Amino acid sequence: MDERMKFIGEWLRHDESIALLCRRYGISRKTGYKLVARYQLAGVDGLTDRSRAPHHQPLAVAEEIEAAIVQARGRHPRWGPRKLRAWLQQQQAQHRWPAPSTIGELLHRQGLSVPRRRRLRSPRATEPLAAALGPNDVWSADFKGWFRTRDQQRCTPLTITDNASRFLLRCQAVAEPDEGHVRPLFEATFREYGVPTAMRTDNGPPFASVAVAGLSRLAVWWIKLGIRVERIRPGHPEENGRHERFHLTLDQETAQPPQATGRAQQRCFDRFRRLYNEERPHEALGQRPPASVYAPSPRSYPDRLPELHYAADSVVRRVRYNGDIKWQGHTVYVSHCLAGEPVGLEAHAEHCWRVCFGPVTLGWLSTRPAHHGTAARRRDTFTPVLLPMCPV
Repeated sequence: MDERMKFIGEWLRHDESIALLCRRYGISRKTGYKLVARYQLAGVDGLTDRSRAPHHQPLAVAEEIEAAIVQARGRHPRWGPRKLRAWLQQQQAQHRWPAPSTIGELLHRQGLSVPRRRRLRSPRATEPLAAALGPNDVWSADFKGWFRTRDQQRCTPLTITDNASRFLLRCQAVAEPDEGHVRPLFEATFREYGVPTAMRTDNGPPFASVAVAGLSRLAVWWIKLGIRVERIRPGHPEENGRHERFHLTLDQETAQPPQATGRAQQRCFDRFRRLYNEERPHEALGQRPPASVYAPSPRSYPDRLPELHYAADSVVRRVRYNGDIKWQGHTVYVSHCLAGEPVGLEAHAEHCWRVCFGPVTLGWLSTRPAHHGTAARRRDTFTPVLLPMCPV
């Protein structure tokens, strides 16, 4: 600014031509004439820097569009630019909505977004849910971490989702996370949406136990319904990553802060479930809501549980009330979870039998005699035990 004032002062004295004056100050004659014209028009204030922004922006976002975007962000404060744009296109298709990047800049200018801190992550090795090619191929079930409502009631929601469509089938708070409280919810879900091909869970109760093959009574019921039971490895929640990521969204939308009572919390779950399924765009679905992709399973829930069938060459034994079966005059413990259920024994090799419950291998039964006693009094005895690995 000082140099501009000196330039104008020397120009006013008319000691030199403007060409020599511009050459001495190291500027072009065009710049010199521009400074003189601004000084003649506005005085000293005309010499200050001016914005280079164009006076007219034909591609600028209209004020009513900006207001609609801000209003949508107010209704859904945790939705990003892509979800907001997809939702606005569904609700008001007559308008031409700006690109997600423009919406993101608008939210930043309005102070409605906070930059997310980038985290270093290791690359994924495989995609554990690649088998979920269509609706009802794989369902995921789990308990979201419990929390307390404002009246200090403990709330433990059970969530069931379809992996392919991300459709939220059930979000219900249970009094206790055990089979007695969970099974009626699964039964209601099966009656409403049909039976899936596979069910993926973690290794905690009531989905699994420390019994043979990790079976629980709930898993036994699923197998009898023809559902393939899948469990992730202990300590690897990323193998059910889609469902775990959904729990973060559920927590942000319904439990921060929690509701006043348990009933109010369940009403909040129900509102979220409708919004999540019918309105909220999902990026993995091409910004479509899950309800536009999901369809109920063609496998309806049966009125009566079917019996498991085994091959003609299998030996069938029914598990007794204490978890035992009788085999060649001996008692072999299998599992209390299978009390009253038939298990099949298939000859695998000499003195070795595969014990299974439907498609699930429970273990291996070895009937190879063990020699005991002295040479004078030697007798062949054996006590069959269910082994986790084939002994042959």
